[in-house]
Amino acid sequence: MKRTNHEILILAKSHYTNESAIEKEMGWLDNLLTMIESPRSFCTAYELVNRNSITQNSRKILKAIKYLELKPFRFLIGKN
Repeated sequence: MKRTNHEILILAKSHYTNESAIEKEMGWLDNLLTMIESPRSFCTAYELVNRNSITQNSRKILKAIKYLELKPFRFLIGKN
């Protein structure tokens, strides 16, 4: 199974946890995080705001975040 690099720390206290149970849990978490961290879900969670408009267009959001820094007067705003 290909594992991606996720920066998350999970602490669990259990008397009966063994190595195979931990591996199984890590596999579930990896699948969950891979689904959540997709470009589609990113575009669902954010709006692109510039000085004249607010857009939810996925193509425009992905184009804006392609670069290291956003252009002047453009902001990513979380919808929650």
